[in-house]
Amino acid sequence: MSSDDRPMGRTRIFYGWWIVLACFGIALYVAGSIFFGFTAFVEPIVREFGWSYTRISLVASLRGLNMGIFAPLAGILVDRYGSRRLIVFGMTTVAAGLILLGFTSSFIWYFCCFILISMGAGGCTSVVLMTVVATWFRRRVGMAMGLVACGFGAGGVLVPLNVWLVDAYSWRTAVIVLGLGMLVLGLPLSMVIRNRPEDYGMRPDNDPPAVDGLTEAAIPDGPEFKTALRNRLYWTLNASEIVRMMVVTAVVMHVMPYLGSLGMDRVKAGLVAAGIPLISIVGRLGFGWLGDLVSKQKVMAAALLCTALGMLAFSHAQQTWLIIPFLLFFAPGFGGNTSLRGAVIRDLFGVRFFGKLLGITMGLSSLGGIVGPALAGYSYDQLGEYQIMWLIFTAALFACGMLMLAVRADGRAIVQDKENGYGKT
Repeated sequence: MSSDDRPMGRTRIFYGWWIVLACFGIALYVAGSIFFGFTAFVEPIVREFGWSYTRISLVASLRGLNMGIFAPLAGILVDRYGSRRLIVFGMTTVAAGLILLGFTSSFIWYFCCFILISMGAGGCTSVVLMTVVATWFRRRVGMAMGLVACGFGAGGVLVPLNVWLVDAYSWRTAVIVLGLGMLVLGLPLSMVIRNRPEDYGMRPDNDPPAVDGLTEAAIPDGPEFKTALRNRLYWTLNASEIVRMMVVTAVVMHVMPYLGSLGMDRVKAGLVAAGIPLISIVGRLGFGWLGDLVSKQKVMAAALLCTALGMLAFSHAQQTWLIIPFLLFFAPGFGGNTSLRGAVIRDLFGVRFFGKLLGITMGLSSLGGIVGPALAGYSYDQLGEYQIMWLIFTAALFACGMLMLAVRADGRAIVQDKENGYGKT
C-alpha cells in the first residue's frame, strides 16, 4: 500500500465522511451535466436538425439503458476491484462522450456519443458511489447515502449555467465545456475514494474493534445471493424503481419543452428545471435521516406518494401557481427514494452482495428511464400535449406507493443486528 493511499487513522473526522464529500461532488457534476441539465439542449437540437422530440428523447434516454446494462456488471466489478478504478474510468469516458457530442454531424454520431456517455455514467454514478458508502457505514448508512444523493440533487445548480452557455454561445460549445470540466473537477475527486475501511485498520462508522460485546464474526454480512433474490420486498422495490425512474426521467427531460408549450419563457422554465433537483435535497436528507429512525419501507412509500401528488399538480401546470406544489411534493419525494433504495438493500442484505443487488435494481429501473422520456415525447408529437401522459404517470406512482405499504419482507433474508439498528425495514 503506497503512502498516498493510506488515509488518516482514528482522527476527529472519520475518513468515511471525506469519501461522502468526494462522492457528493462527483454526483453533482455528473447529474448537472448529463441528467438534469440535458433539458436545456433538447429544443436547440430540434431546431438545428429537425429531429422529432420522440427521436431525441429516445436516444438520450438510452443512456439509461446502457447504464442499466452496465449497472449489474459495475456491481460485480466494484465488489471485485473496488470503486476508485471504476470512477476514474467512468468520468474519463463521460468527458470523451460530451466533447465528441459537440461535433455531432448526424443522427448516428449523436447516438454513438450517448452510448459512450451512458457507459461512463454507469461507472461513476449510483451503483459505484453507493457501494463505497455502504462499505464505510452501517449505523449511519441512511444519512451517508442521503448526503451522496444530495449531490445528484445539487446538480440542479448547473442547469441555469447550461441554459446560459447554450443561449450565449451554442449547445455545441456548452457540451464541450461540460466535458472538459468533467476532467478538471472530477478526476481529482476520484483520488479521495478508498474501497474498504478494514484495509486501513478502521471499521464502518469508525467503530472500535468490538461494539457492545459483539465480535467481528458475530456481525452478519448478509444472506446467500439466491436467498436475497427471493425476497418479496426487494422485488417490490425494483418494481417501484422502474415506475419512479420512468416518471422522473420523463419530467426531467421534458420540463422545459412542456413549460414552453404552456407559454413560459426559457429563463423561467430553466429555473423550474433547476428547482427540481435542488429542492429534492430536502427529501434526500430528510427521508434519509427519517429512514435511520423508523421503517425505511414506510418512509419509501410516503416518498412515492409525495411524488405522485407533485405529479398531479404538474399535469395541470397551465395554472402557473401549481408549479409551487409540484416542486414542494415531487422534488422531495423522488429525492427521498433515491436516498433510501440503497439503504433498504443494505439493511435487508448487508454488504456481501450489495453491489450486485443494487446493480440489478439500477439495471431494471433503467427500463423505466428509457420508456418514460420516449412516451412523453411521443405524446407531444402525436397529441400536441403532455397532460394525458402526466396523469397516467400520476396513477402509476400512487399504485406503487400503496403496494410498498402493503408488502412484507421475507424475514429469512433480513440482516438482524438490533443493537446497531440493522434490519429496520
